[in-house]
Amino acid sequence: MNLIIDIGNTRVKLGFFDGSHFLKKEIFLKKDFTLDVLLEIERKHTITHRILTNSGELQGNVLEFLSEKKNFILLSAETPLPIANKYATPKTLGKDRLAGAVAATVLFPNENCLTIDCGTCITYNFINKSGEFLGGNISLGIKMRLEAMHHFTAKLPLVEQGEIENLLGDDTKSALQTGAQLGVIHEMDGFIEAYIQRFGNVRTLLTGGDADYFAIHLKNKIFALENLVLIGLNAILIFNRNAK
Repeated sequence: MNLIIDIGNTRVKLGFFDGSHFLKKEIFLKKDFTLDVLLEIERKHTITHRILTNSGELQGNVLEFLSEKKNFILLSAETPLPIANKYATPKTLGKDRLAGAVAATVLFPNENCLTIDCGTCITYNFINKSGEFLGGNISLGIKMRLEAMHHFTAKLPLVEQGEIENLLGDDTKSALQTGAQLGVIHEMDGFIEAYIQRFGNVRTLLTGGDADYFAIHLKNKIFALENLVLIGLNAILIFNRNAK
């Protein structure tokens, strides 16, 4: 069984795979993902291969334990990949962005793919039909937009994301919500159209916490895939295992 560990800023996502077949996912708050938790997972499951990517800090004893395992990969800019990474600064490229692009080529080989990760930030990541990751864009997510308008002004309130029923906000709260939420939707549709105009047929894949929200509001045809990053990390693990 393959164990995929994705360490974010606040959460840890674990994916369990039998080869390329996804079995299940478990999610922990990062503060709760301790060595004891990992040891219990290892006790309950027959783990043969492991890969870890971390955009947030990780407890040292967890990484030390994993590093002692024979079949363990700590994803870095030097890790061999099943795609060609054409990013000008590969060491600064977020590993979740890279993993999503790898997943796209596994799920839809020989197609131009745009993956959009809808989290705190929104990332647009393009990989062409030749399996080359060319780059993309990084933008503010909905929550960050709402918080920024409150933080950088004297009088605008902090509001939560809500249901949008009208193009026109008829009070300050709804004006902030429509500005932030519809702004992202129009931005996203605009980026998708721009990629299509430049590259022709492009398959668009959504993932991340707000993916379901955008999936029902975008005018372009898209696919929402909750576990895209985990699928990509598992594909990187399999690629390196087979290379050995």
